[in-house]
Amino acid sequence: MSFAVNPPPAVRSFPFSRSPIARTPRVSLVVRSGAGVSIATAAALPILTKLQNDCATPLPVLRHVADAMATDMRDGLAVDGGSDLKMILSYVDYLPTGNERGLFYALDLGGTNFRVLRTQLGGKDDRVIATEFEQVSIPQDLMFGTSEELFDFIASALAKFVKKEGGKFVLPNGRSRETGFTFSFPVKQTSIDSGILIKWTKGFAVSGTPGKDVVACLNEAMKRQGLDMRVSALVNDTVATLAGARYWDNDVMVAVILGTGTNACYVESVDAIPKLNGQKTTSGRTIVNTEWGAFSNGLPLTEFDREMDAESINPGEQLFEKTISGMYLGEIVRRILVRMAESGSLFGKRVPERLRTPFTLGTPNISSIQQDTSEDLEAVGTILYEATGVDSNLDARKMVVEVCDTIAKRGGRLAGAGIVGILQKMEEDSKGIVFGKRTVVAMDGGLYEHHPQYRRYLKDAVTELLGPELSSNVVIEHSKDGSGIGAALLAATNSIYEH
Repeated sequence: MSFAVNPPPAVRSFPFSRSPIARTPRVSLVVRSGAGVSIATAAALPILTKLQNDCATPLPVLRHVADAMATDMRDGLAVDGGSDLKMILSYVDYLPTGNERGLFYALDLGGTNFRVLRTQLGGKDDRVIATEFEQVSIPQDLMFGTSEELFDFIASALAKFVKKEGGKFVLPNGRSRETGFTFSFPVKQTSIDSGILIKWTKGFAVSGTPGKDVVACLNEAMKRQGLDMRVSALVNDTVATLAGARYWDNDVMVAVILGTGTNACYVESVDAIPKLNGQKTTSGRTIVNTEWGAFSNGLPLTEFDREMDAESINPGEQLFEKTISGMYLGEIVRRILVRMAESGSLFGKRVPERLRTPFTLGTPNISSIQQDTSEDLEAVGTILYEATGVDSNLDARKMVVEVCDTIAKRGGRLAGAGIVGILQKMEEDSKGIVFGKRTVVAMDGGLYEHHPQYRRYLKDAVTELLGPELSSNVVIEHSKDGSGIGAALLAATNSIYEH
């Protein structure tokens, strides 16, 4: 796969603004001749300059990414395998309206912990009456055990949680409990309540599950535990986030997760999905899961990105995710700092072994570094020492802040361009409905929540691409933990019982 930045395409008739936005002030780097440390800083400057040029996201690059995202979406909707974007049908044809009533559960499995949640819904007047949840750690041996062992453990934890039900949580007479199942692993979904596991990821290697319906696995485990409950909706975390946000705001049309990984979904008209081959839904629309982490067209990549990608478990894949998500931003910065330390002695003559160790510098470290506004950048020095064993002077810390800002800025602005690409595709199909009114993009994930500079760069890119008038109708809103309540709401929406 080529990593070269493709030239921007000819500008289409889409009404983008060309107005520049104000640049964020950078830390001033002063190089003093005659001082050993400052000479080391000066030696690292060419690396920084090249990095900033390679990571640059001027308006033409952002416009190309937005246009290419929209094109890849169309190609992925036309036929399976038509583009890097899988454009997976979620089978979520109805979204919560606020009329939902009753007691509903949610199970959120997406990593080494899973969450169980219950919520009592009171319809339009009372909405969410009460919510409770618990988080459970999965023993490491179960991550490499059998399918039956894993799902029995999950069902057992769910059964224990159900036994604590009481107070404001009341199951209407004659009903079985229903749960939404947020399952954030690659699945080929076959209906709203069934999906075949393609493969385990995130460190799981459970035998006997790939090729099987994960809902059937969970339903059977619940039956073995004597738990009277059924899965009425299988969703991923992005779809659940959209549903959770839509419950409170009817203008929510897109949801984006920016955490360890990243993904986006949106509300699509079934008439715009050729690969449905004329199949219709009663509502005329559905949520499409883009799997946008696989996008790769025209990304401004550096030698450090290429090295990291080549050494990853999936070389040449998930390139958008590798440039914008929390799993990778800290690692890219670490690789740059190693080069600066080796080439310019940025941190003295010795490079600590910890700095050479992959993923020792996390994206939360990058966020904290960027938030240090003190004159001596003391917090930056502390973070560097504690995370990587590096001793640093003020000039070196300023250089580190510059590197962190460069990588965070590129990531945030590319994520913003991706969002505009989705909105652009929706706008072109709806002929003015999207940008002509308030449209909400629900955001969730630790990277978006805890990294204010990244968040600002993302929003700046959206404004820069759309211009002040159109962007004033696009609301980018944090929907904290929306995926948990969203799965319960989709269980309610797809309940076998009338509300």
